[in-house]
Amino acid sequence: MNNYDIAAFVWPSYTGDEPRTRIFWPEGYGEWQTVKAMSDKGYKGCRWPRKPLWGYVNEADDKVMQMQIDCAVSYGVNVFIYDWYWYDNRPFLENCLNDGFLKAKNNKDMKFCLMWANHNATHLWDKRNSDTDLDTVIWSGVVTPEIFSQICDRTIEKYFLKDNYYCIDGCPVYMIFDIDNFIRSFGSSDECKKGIEEFRQKCIAAGLKGLHLQIVHWRNRVFNWLEDNDSQKGVTSAEMYDYLGVDSVTNYNWGCSTDFDGEFNDVCDNYVSAIKKETEKLNVSYYPNISVGWDNNVRFNKIMPGVVYNNTPENFRLACEKIKAFADESLDNGDMKVPFITVNSWNEWTETSYLQPDDLYGYGYLKAIKDVFTEE
Repeated sequence: MNNYDIAAFVWPSYTGDEPRTRIFWPEGYGEWQTVKAMSDKGYKGCRWPRKPLWGYVNEADDKVMQMQIDCAVSYGVNVFIYDWYWYDNRPFLENCLNDGFLKAKNNKDMKFCLMWANHNATHLWDKRNSDTDLDTVIWSGVVTPEIFSQICDRTIEKYFLKDNYYCIDGCPVYMIFDIDNFIRSFGSSDECKKGIEEFRQKCIAAGLKGLHLQIVHWRNRVFNWLEDNDSQKGVTSAEMYDYLGVDSVTNYNWGCSTDFDGEFNDVCDNYVSAIKKETEKLNVSYYPNISVGWDNNVRFNKIMPGVVYNNTPENFRLACEKIKAFADESLDNGDMKVPFITVNSWNEWTETSYLQPDDLYGYGYLKAIKDVFTEE
């Protein structure tokens, strides 16, 4: 029996079924190309090379996802949050969700929801150019109000109306990764507020109770970049959330709220301390995150600073216990409305932050989730 909704992010790049992925991974099987090429660089905390116990599988294959769903549920992961993209006026990397998860015979055994990963696409995903060309924007994450309206219609029709779409208080959860790009899509925070309200009304018109808008929180900051005529120029994150009508926040990983560098236990403690302080500033529910680790040197030829080391399954279990303690307290005092915790991630191999079993720790991370968050 699950005590919590444990929601793991899914990075849908491990497939060659999307033709445009070959811009970044020309060998034709997605970012597995980068994972396979990684070797030991000798820096502190390097745990490469390592291999997935399930092999370099196509996660847009419904048979593969049937196996992964069975595994996830058996270890207490009962929600997948799919990174969802829209570039060049069309969706990108939808195959893992549409052809993998949603066509798996057992997909109703778990819930799913979307995080619109509306950041710009650069050469970060292309190891051949990532060392020197990260400022080049291949596709912008900014859309137009008209395109956003189309995205809303498509999202409601294809996803929100599914029986196993994850809801809070009966409203489908829709997460936004980059609030700055989201506001830029409307030209101002004032127009953005109107766009959100239109999205809510579209949901109600489709027979849904409403919309639960969740934002990936990147520390409490000030929106000084807005135009001078924007009514919210200079407000804090907390004030912006209140103005836009945001329902809750979470983190994509611990790096959203603390420095993602150093010994795993220290980073975890710093994260918990940070979100306790930030929760006091916000008027919306703060759903905490558990991160497996961080090391994205897989994506670079040179050594990049910022590595979390000592993230063993044993230490990961301690982190799960600390996040659970934070969540228990938040539920008791009403700061959290539902027992929802995000995890980075199900399969972020190139950020070295994944629950999937490998040849180094086996099923150790999944066992930690099961031990802390489920009851027999």
